[in-house]
Amino acid sequence: MCAPAVSTRPSETPEAPPEFVASLAPPPPGPAVAFVLRLGHALHRHGTPAHRLEGLMKRVSERLGLEARFFSTPTSIFASFGPPEDLRTSLIRVEPGDMDLERLILLDMLADDVIHGRLTPAEGARRVEDILARPARYGPALQLLCWMLAGASAALLFGGGWKEMGVAGVSSLAIGVLDLLTRKQPTTARVLEPVAAVLSAAFAGLAAHFFGPLHGEVATLAGLIVLLPGLTLTIAVNEVATRNLISGTSRLTHAALIFLQLGFGAALGSRVATVLPPVPMPTPALPTVLPPGVALVALVVAGFAIAVLFRARPRDWGWIALAGAAAFMGARLGALLLGPQLGAFAGALLLGIGSNALARLRNRPAVTTVVPGLMLLVPGSVGFRSLASLLERDVVAGVDTAFSMLMVAVALAAGLLSANAIMPSRKVL
Repeated sequence: MCAPAVSTRPSETPEAPPEFVASLAPPPPGPAVAFVLRLGHALHRHGTPAHRLEGLMKRVSERLGLEARFFSTPTSIFASFGPPEDLRTSLIRVEPGDMDLERLILLDMLADDVIHGRLTPAEGARRVEDILARPARYGPALQLLCWMLAGASAALLFGGGWKEMGVAGVSSLAIGVLDLLTRKQPTTARVLEPVAAVLSAAFAGLAAHFFGPLHGEVATLAGLIVLLPGLTLTIAVNEVATRNLISGTSRLTHAALIFLQLGFGAALGSRVATVLPPVPMPTPALPTVLPPGVALVALVVAGFAIAVLFRARPRDWGWIALAGAAAFMGARLGALLLGPQLGAFAGALLLGIGSNALARLRNRPAVTTVVPGLMLLVPGSVGFRSLASLLERDVVAGVDTAFSMLMVAVALAAGLLSANAIMPSRKVL
């Protein structure tokens, strides 16, 4: 018998069975994955830094039995679930929103409820949407009042007198009205910073023209206090220090752009007074030196205004005012003894240790007092002065002030990191 012919062509791969092909597709998302994604999106929208956001999402995923990896930037979140060879990755595009301390606390409490089994992940996902849909606690009238109080108290803390306080309060109130009008219109909200700087500098120039001499730089700077990106700069340095390099450098670029916009607007607004007819005036006088008690009152008022603008719960107002006052006084005392950079380090260290200890005692996130307290320490005013010097072509003073601003931001980040090492908080936020 003849042997059967052997084919020299390579054999074709047999078609995979239908059940094998179906197994190649990533598994459908479950309620646990949906909860983690919605929680991360909500936290990101309300100002959570990258290192804290990724840490909380990782902690929740581990407690729910998920193998997950996260990567956060200021405008997006990448989340991958499953083993490395079979990942399911989601991209969430986020438009950064305003800091909302109350919602952050509620989201943190919700995460604890899901982790400890008091709520199912499906119920937790629905609760996230309910928290985001909550109406604003504070109405426009109170918010505008706090804009004005923040500007007026900042003028006193910057060394201004009653005139500077009045001008800064009026200009900050006008900027608050502009913010409320443009908040829901992205095309106009993007030009808020330069327009606000024009208004603040123009008000300061007009007030000096009609009501006598005043410290125009203090009035302009205090009027812009809410928009100064000092907090963004400090968070950016903190993210870089915690190895979140992409998020940190993105925030640094954003902070630099805001400084440039504010500087351009202030330079443009300062020209308003030059077109007015000259008015004979006496020699400009120094700002009025106010008694220390007034500065203490301004510090408390500033803490209240920041608490409302950051939408903190009324029950936290006292803790926020106490934390802000302790941080500010610690930084001032440290600056007198050690210099401005080490003074900022001392203030941030004191703020971080106190906030973490309070968070452990109350079982609440430390961010409740850390963020408002940082607002009284951040180097936004130093950066604005640096840009003003550069616009006046005083390059040496501008570069020197900019370097001081960066050193203060690094000192604040180092103080917070040291506080976390000395007194760790039970909470990720």
